Amino acid sequence: MSQDARQYFSLPSPFRMKRGGELHGARVAFETWGRLSAARDNALLILTGLSPSAHAASNEIDPSPGWWEAMIGPGKAIDTDRWFVICVNSLGSDKGSTCPASIDPATGEPYRLSFPELALEDVANAAHGAVASLGIEQLACLVGCSMGGMSALAYMLLHPGSVRTHISVDTAPQAQPFAIAIRSLQREAIRLDPQWNNGHYDDAHFPETGMSIARKLGVITYRSAMEWNGRFARIRLDAEQRDDDPFGFEFQVESYLQGHAQRFVRTFDPNSYLYLSRASDWFDISEYGEGSIQAGLKRIRVKQALVIGVSTDILFPLEQQEQIAEGLEAAGAEVEFVALDSPQGHDAFLVDIENYSRAIGGFLGRL
Repeated sequence: MSQDARQYFSLPSPFRMKRGGELHGARVAFETWGRLSAARDNALLILTGLSPSAHAASNEIDPSPGWWEAMIGPGKAIDTDRWFVICVNSLGSDKGSTCPASIDPATGEPYRLSFPELALEDVANAAHGAVASLGIEQLACLVGCSMGGMSALAYMLLHPGSVRTHISVDTAPQAQPFAIAIRSLQREAIRLDPQWNNGHYDDAHFPETGMSIARKLGVITYRSAMEWNGRFARIRLDAEQRDDDPFGFEFQVESYLQGHAQRFVRTFDPNSYLYLSRASDWFDISEYGEGSIQAGLKRIRVKQALVIGVSTDILFPLEQQEQIAEGLEAAGAEVEFVALDSPQGHDAFLVDIENYSRAIGGFLGRL
């Protein structure tokens, strides 16, 4: 069995949050790869999407494959022979960081819905604290993927001068109505499951149906119609694979989604999912630019940036990546914009490793 490679940073107590709440005795989990240089100038921080842990790649302590295994390591695009890589688990996530499932020191019971309202700015501030605790004043590069890309924008806004270069991967400066609508339905599916019980569930009474539907909705939006057509077409399940339910699964794509959901439902805390999902909807960089996305982005100061998007992404459309690239360029950064045609949609950064490696490795290699 793999050992846990997680390290922990204890947040200042109280840790004050954007929307007025505060946490006491909170912490965030992180993992590292490579070696920090004597000048402490080779640190690269990765901020993740909604569900991944800090285990982005295997290491000596935990050899199990990480969620970005093909991207991080000696000689890979994010070369750990050169970079000291840090991946922080988001505040609010149940993968080692303080979250709604954590014990509230004031009551001795899990926070559940008494957890303070969470914003991605809180995620950014907690990650910044973890980096600073390692004696790093300025990151050589900040990489943000999906939700983590929004957290990365907040990080750079809230901590000017703390980042030299930035890689933005399949993200957005604010959630668009389609993304908000999908996430709203995911949260509704969880909350309407009777087992959710207003956040008071346990292992014996767990909102599996709600989490399953939420995951299926997510997977549908993470990929593109082109990929669904290519992989499944209208192929039906064999007779022995079907059950007697008159409205049971008939097509392979239904069975695929069910398998995905079954693997996920018990691996993520439902209340944590609700909090992080809502935080993604709330984030809006135009708040920092008097209602203008471009004015908000213009407040970010980095020397160079790589912005990657994919044409088939319906959750974070390519035009949103273009907005980020234009905003950072207007702020004075030297920006490379890479638009990929991967059929995998939003999840392409996890799947189309060849093209993402070429873009990310190329950018880092020129620094």
